[in-house]
Amino acid sequence: MGDGLIRAMVEAIHASPYQAVFYLSGGASQSLGHLMSVPGASNTVLEAVVPYSRISMLQLLNKLPTQFASKQTAEDMALSAYNRALKLSSPGFSVLGVGFTGSLASTRPKQGDHRYYKSLVILLTIFTSNVNILKIYRFYLSTRTSDRLWVSGVTLSKGLRTREQEDTVSSCFLLKAVGDACKVSSTFVSELTETEVPDEREKLFSEDEELQQLIDGEICMKVYPFSNESHVSTSEKKIILSGSFNPLHDGHLRLLEVATSICDDGYPCFEISAINADKPPLTVSQIKERVKQFEKAGKTVIISSQPYFYKKAELFPGSAFVIGADTAARLINPKYYGGDHNKMLEILNGCQKLGCTFLVGGRNVDGIFKVLEDLEVPAELKDLFISIPEERFRVDVSSTELRKKLGM
Repeated sequence: MGDGLIRAMVEAIHASPYQAVFYLSGGASQSLGHLMSVPGASNTVLEAVVPYSRISMLQLLNKLPTQFASKQTAEDMALSAYNRALKLSSPGFSVLGVGFTGSLASTRPKQGDHRYYKSLVILLTIFTSNVNILKIYRFYLSTRTSDRLWVSGVTLSKGLRTREQEDTVSSCFLLKAVGDACKVSSTFVSELTETEVPDEREKLFSEDEELQQLIDGEICMKVYPFSNESHVSTSEKKIILSGSFNPLHDGHLRLLEVATSICDDGYPCFEISAINADKPPLTVSQIKERVKQFEKAGKTVIISSQPYFYKKAELFPGSAFVIGADTAARLINPKYYGGDHNKMLEILNGCQKLGCTFLVGGRNVDGIFKVLEDLEVPAELKDLFISIPEERFRVDVSSTELRKKLGM
């Protein structure tokens, strides 16, 4: 594929609403150069990692693959890249994970075919060989988006190309796969021979399947970007109001609005955990019913799998969490940390180190309206909490009261 066609494809990728994470090992290295050399790369590339060593792959997958050259390893890497992209992306953007793994021509002689597979979510592993053992060399290229997993494999003719030429071929395939995942049109001229026929497969996910993957812990979140704001912040910082929202009411909407005005910048969004600390997980149908409220209100909502704030901080580093004074009181109460005051400080200091803050709104607790100033916040945590003044926000209605009135 000519340089002009490559540049046109990369420009189209950068103009798309997709943000991606790339994990590459054993080839397709030129693809990163193409992506980074065209203006607009920051629109697309969230992170690129080359897990070349066994330890690097172990840390990437949190396990050592039984076989590095396997379909399962490729899918594991793709899923890891996709989840990483979810954590790094801004709400409103589509997310892509890209993984490539392969074995290109080297200075050592190799027996068997050269093969590469593609599978989207950025996956790359390198396979080593014993020159005395017959092996088949595969490239795995896998792309993963919220609703699509695509995998393609190509066996390269042995001895036909130099290592650099093989890398060029695999790089072009990766860029084409990324373009397809980003839904951009392109003129692609394959550099494969007639015998090098791609072996492709595709799997599409329904919304119900995506949500079940979240409940099962396969993916870390699903974002519904329903925002109808005329001006939506492009900041990486999120302003998050977490809750069950059963139901969503005007008090929730007003609280997030006020919190957003207090912050200098940030993307306002609601968050529901499908997993509860002391209750069964929400069902797919329950999640979808609650999501409908946000679609009607035109507000972004994120469905996550983390019920605890210290885990939410890991999932959304640098965020401002909007909470009520009753929740703030529980956060600083050693009772909820096994009675260990130091453990409480350690966990909340961890949230602070992740760049998170808590904006605290007043709440009516047992008939008394309480604000942050009514709480005994440890001196070490003073900077972690920011008060929302009563004169700027006070709504005494609660979801519990609404459920009683509605007979829910």
